[in-house]
Amino acid sequence: MDSLDTLVHVRYGPPPAHPGHDPIRPHPPETLLLGRYRLLERLGAGGFGVVWRAHDELLHREVALKRVFLGAGGSPIDSERATREALASARLAHPAIVALYEACAAGDAFYLISELVHGETLARLIAGDALTDEEVLEIGLALTDALVHAHARGVIHRDVKPQNVLVPDHPDGRGGVAKLTDFGGARLAGEDVLTRTGDVLGTLAYMAPEQSEGREAAEPADLYALALVLYEALTGVNPVRGSTPAATARRIGQAVAPLERRRGDLPRSLTRAIDRALVPTPGQRGTLEDLHLALGEALEHPYRPARRFRRGRASARDDGRAARDDHDRGLERRAADPPRIIQRQPASARDDSPVEGLPPVSRRRLTLPRAVWLGCALAAIVWQIWVGRPGSALLLLAAAVPLAFLPRRSGPGWLMAALAPVLGLAGLAGAFPALAGQRARFRERAALAALGYWWLTLAEPLLDRRLWLGSPAGVGGIPNHAVWEGSLGSAAAHVVGPTLSLSVLFGASVWAAGAVLLPWVVRGRSAVLDVVTATSWAALLLVASSPRQIGLYVHVSPAVPRGAILGALLGGMLAVAARALRGPV
Repeated sequence: MDSLDTLVHVRYGPPPAHPGHDPIRPHPPETLLLGRYRLLERLGAGGFGVVWRAHDELLHREVALKRVFLGAGGSPIDSERATREALASARLAHPAIVALYEACAAGDAFYLISELVHGETLARLIAGDALTDEEVLEIGLALTDALVHAHARGVIHRDVKPQNVLVPDHPDGRGGVAKLTDFGGARLAGEDVLTRTGDVLGTLAYMAPEQSEGREAAEPADLYALALVLYEALTGVNPVRGSTPAATARRIGQAVAPLERRRGDLPRSLTRAIDRALVPTPGQRGTLEDLHLALGEALEHPYRPARRFRRGRASARDDGRAARDDHDRGLERRAADPPRIIQRQPASARDDSPVEGLPPVSRRRLTLPRAVWLGCALAAIVWQIWVGRPGSALLLLAAAVPLAFLPRRSGPGWLMAALAPVLGLAGLAGAFPALAGQRARFRERAALAALGYWWLTLAEPLLDRRLWLGSPAGVGGIPNHAVWEGSLGSAAAHVVGPTLSLSVLFGASVWAAGAVLLPWVVRGRSAVLDVVTATSWAALLLVASSPRQIGLYVHVSPAVPRGAILGALLGGMLAVAARALRGPV
């Protein structure tokens, strides 16, 4: 069961309603507890207590106060969990672990007084697509440091998940970019009294196979859970989570789709380290040190990940979007607060001293596949000119222009745009937006769909076949294929020029919008609802794909593009099937 986002001052949204008895609700704000903690704001509530932002009247600082009710309506398990969290946290002192200040039982409740972290949970940042790859790698380094520190002191967390990772707005050094919290499910060396036989603690979607079977969860279980967290942060998908708890349970212990396949643009050493940490057998997962080394190498090397062009939290706040978001969420932004950004140190100033038990980060250069892509395209263009086909060379140049805007290090996934003309040959071009909609990031989905439409448009005159709407005619119509491919001027005037029209831009925009919206339309939470929404999505895409109906296309074209109907139906089925395989969002 996903636990409460504890010990974090979340800056937006109302606190979740407590499902049952709320023993702390009678205490209004400004109540003084334990003789020194003045309650200021109720942050959240759940089955494991209520969390307040409070002010320590003795030390004059803000803290997070968690109150676990132990009275007649309380649970012995809650008492045990609170005691376990206090004992585990007392052993730890690390910048990437939420600090525990005090723990005590008073009256009918147990109190945990902890560091108050102003920020957001990693789960919310992943859901909001608000992190760049670099930020994910920095968070991963901080969490590996934290777990190494905990394991060295006999503490196994057993519930590492995005909801238990806090990302501060103002990080303090590398270790402070993320903080691990909620040690209520931890296993402590030498404290067997806190663990009853048969207990299975943790969250199902992040649980190692041996932990789900009730066997002892040791260091490899935390490594497995951390690898799943990083996998989800880098792809937006937890590969173990199913549409129901039962489906999730069936997936535990099965082979996970390799991260190397989903994110081929990432350094191979990083994807292999994460994939290795996700194998079912604990002894074959490697170590936290191995994962730390791979994360450090990927972060220190000057590679350009495919997601770097996305706006991270820092750049989003720089242009004032955070102020609008906070307003929309109904919270007031303090006028005196400085802009909340993630402070980064240059590589030369970053502390590279070895972390406790971890090797120093090595440095090496990575290749730039984008240069290879452009080189191959240039070779094809030169070859067409050499054999006397300058018109075809111009067409290839128009197709290759978007490649110059790809990230410096991109995987082969962008070549999937070539499937658009391939599907056009089979009369199924309308299915391509559903394929593009399977990419993890919305900007990638939009770019891939638009690129597929552009290549489909250019492939029609090149192949001299109608694949979608037919080749747009220039002045005087399209000349014979053998004429324009041998003439640069004819190709520019009658082939490439007419494709640079409002109708083509409209079609590319329709496909891009369809691909972007698809994951939010087909969510995997209900098979019947997915079929209905996928059908509606396909129908709307079909209607929008007929530019003649709104007078956009400049030449005579069919009311329905070739392959639009069958393609839309196939695309809808692909969307439902793909979501069923990946699990709900």
